[in-house]
Amino acid sequence: MSALLEVKDLQTAYGPSQILFGIDLQISAGGFATLLGRNGMGKTTTVRSILGLTPAQSGTVYFLGERIDQLSPDRIARMGMAVVPEGRLIFPTLTVTENLKAFAANRNASSAPWTLERVFDLFPRLAERSRHMGNQLSGGEQQMLAIGRALMTNPHLLVLDEATEGLAPLIREDIWNCLGALRAQGQSILIIDKYVQRLVQLADHHTLIERGKVVWSGDSNALSENPDLWHRYIGV
Repeated sequence: MSALLEVKDLQTAYGPSQILFGIDLQISAGGFATLLGRNGMGKTTTVRSILGLTPAQSGTVYFLGERIDQLSPDRIARMGMAVVPEGRLIFPTLTVTENLKAFAANRNASSAPWTLERVFDLFPRLAERSRHMGNQLSGGEQQMLAIGRALMTNPHLLVLDEATEGLAPLIREDIWNCLGALRAQGQSILIIDKYVQRLVQLADHHTLIERGKVVWSGDSNALSENPDLWHRYIGV
């Protein structure tokens, strides 16, 4: 089966400063993949280049079998790629319900698309705060809303940048449980995070990058059996 997302030899720069030096990444339909590495090693730039927000200098990105590295971010989003960005970026003066409704679409032509009710079932806290404004939510609730908002587009691929950064342990666990439920439902996921202990329980495949280069890739069993990799490239 062909890959849902396939990145080959991706190279990206900000002006004269090159950040990515030939990133390769692949995600199958229904797969759960991670992009791991210390801060400043190119993880977010990789995601931005995949989404078309920071155009790549060279290399190719294929999504749903179509080359997308020359497409605009809005075209890529409409194809069915949704991002939960670092910092969440929810609308502060819209209610929870309004934030979710604003992104409602069925981009993967699902016969059972995501609805307000499904999002509220996944995140009961949001149901309790459905009339609260975005700026009245805690950080954890805002992250739940950002995930729910992305799901409302019914994406082929859900991309999460720093999914649990800065969250309290109990809220972080809620997010992990949510992602586990999404995986069980067949949602394809690419995630950037640093909690390797939880990620090896959830994800199928992992890619470690250092200074804009892939230094290791493999499955959860292989990563679990190589804790030296964690200390060398992730710093845990």
